[in-house]
Amino acid sequence: MTPFVRLAHGGDFGALLALAGEVEHWFGAMVEEPGFHEALRAHIDTGMALVAEEGAGGGVRSVYGALLFGSEPPTHHLHWLVVSERARGQRVGRTLVDEAVRRYVTPPGTLEVVTFGADHPGATASGARVFYERLGFTPAEAAPPGPEGGSRQHYRRTLDAPGPLTRDTGGPPPTAPPRSSGP
Repeated sequence: MTPFVRLAHGGDFGALLALAGEVEHWFGAMVEEPGFHEALRAHIDTGMALVAEEGAGGGVRSVYGALLFGSEPPTHHLHWLVVSERARGQRVGRTLVDEAVRRYVTPPGTLEVVTFGADHPGATASGARVFYERLGFTPAEAAPPGPEGGSRQHYRRTLDAPGPLTRDTGGPPPTAPPRSSGP
């Protein structure tokens, strides 16, 4: 599966909510939360939301990954990264992150994400921490707990030069790319 990444638009709202529904067991309620809806719309409206999609029968395209980005140069933020369960382990998350860096970042700078703390049940099951480490992020300080009460941790990557963020650190890709990094 080779993902096609593009800017999200208003017509993707339902697909983004469906992706959120796949990870609510780790992050708490999102699908019915007005604040989450507002965050999705704000990122879409400002051109800071990307989706990964694949072609389906009859030319219909199916969204199976999304990323919400924020930027306050020289610091940039992965606000939310989610990959559908059916597309995990196929470099969809890497492709979304690389495209976000290509579109939104002018080095030098720092790319930050808040993901599961080491003791969170989703840390291993989702593969999020390993995923970010393979992209060259390093664990930093603890972050406030997520809405469901689970632990969170900041991860950072220094961006010194233009180009893709993805780098091969050896070994196979994580078996389960991140489901989400939180809104």
